Amino acid sequence: MTGLVTESTVIRTARRRYVTVCALLWLPPGLGLASMVLLFGERGMSLAAVAGLFAAHSLTVAALELPTGGLSDVLGRRPVLAMSGALNVVACVLVGLGTTAWVLTVGMVLMGVARALASGTAEAWYVDTVQACSGPDAELRTGLARGGSATSAALAAGLLLGGALPWLLGLGPDLGARLSEATSGSVLPLSVPMLLGAAVRVVFVCYVLAALREPARPPATLRSVLRGVPVTVLGGLRLGGRDALVRRVLLTAAAVGSALATVELLIPGRTVALTGATGSGAMVYAVLACGGFVCFGVGSHLAPFAARVAGGGERAVLVCLAAGAGGLLLLGVTASATHPVTTALAVAGFGLVYLGLGAASPNENDLLHRRVPSAGRATALSVQSLAQQLVGALVGLLVGALRPGPLPWLLTSVGLLAGAVLWRRGREERTTSSAPATASAPAPTVE
Repeated sequence: MTGLVTESTVIRTARRRYVTVCALLWLPPGLGLASMVLLFGERGMSLAAVAGLFAAHSLTVAALELPTGGLSDVLGRRPVLAMSGALNVVACVLVGLGTTAWVLTVGMVLMGVARALASGTAEAWYVDTVQACSGPDAELRTGLARGGSATSAALAAGLLLGGALPWLLGLGPDLGARLSEATSGSVLPLSVPMLLGAAVRVVFVCYVLAALREPARPPATLRSVLRGVPVTVLGGLRLGGRDALVRRVLLTAAAVGSALATVELLIPGRTVALTGATGSGAMVYAVLACGGFVCFGVGSHLAPFAARVAGGGERAVLVCLAAGAGGLLLLGVTASATHPVTTALAVAGFGLVYLGLGAASPNENDLLHRRVPSAGRATALSVQSLAQQLVGALVGLLVGALRPGPLPWLLTSVGLLAGAVLWRRGREERTTSSAPATASAPAPTVE
């Protein structure tokens, strides 16, 4: 009885700490989301230069996604998360205070390195901790779902706060102007969200170092890291090639990437066309994006319920992705209309996309973690993220070349529906025989 109580306590503690890490990890990106483009404009960057800065970030993430996943598997989750947070502190300060193109570029590159380091690392820590305590068949969906909800809530809260802070500073008697004058132009009202994000990152690093315990690993030398990371990366890539379920997860990630790229590329233009002005359109898009994060979080929270109702994780993924495809279809059929009823349908479709994707994600990852051993877990998550990002970037280029209207939405809807159809067969697959036994591993200390 004491063992059961201890096991339950460890799992609840791990779940709570994972949720906290997710919230602290994603609050700063939410803070910067509303103000970063405008901040770059205030620093004198042209639209082409702004696009170049974001491209530097995206390419850095894509280039380092797999090596940093391997580093997490070799070196450990806690040190890699701490490195990510420390780099992000520097990046937020450089982006918030930088006044020249090269400083801002360095900041965006460092932000990309930090993003790659954090990709999948916290989730890998949570799964390692739970499986070390309860074995390879431990229940994972609830914790993964709550982590997804915390991520979405942090992004939504950060988006609202990051948009409100510069506006509030402008309400006072020249408060923003006095702030800029006192700092010789280094700190603008639009800089404040980024600097607040740096402060949150400091809290994140302290929390990770204090709260995330993991089993002791063999001492890592430079030679062992340089030898172990490529081996781990190759193992992750081979797993996607030889395991049908992992392959389905990766193909689904590609379909989700195409859906998100289309939404993020086309919705801002639709809000501007709806309101008739760039400023009001941007505000409407910010509110809509916040609602999308909320819908994604609600979907993540409902993921275990969806699995119970659908009769298993695979069927839940199918149903949820099909719902997301239905949302894209609604956005497509309303693309050329501005009637209030069609606008309401478009908003409903937007929410349905995020609700469906949010509910599908924890169920997919629950299946993935039952297939992947701890030694390659972060790498597998990095491969998944890379598939989503690369396909999303390619589809974004394709959608940008098409004429605005129903066609881009309908094509992306078909792509997401194809991702759902991949899950039409098979029951929940048990992986006790294929995954290494972890029940006998020493349980981590979660205090």
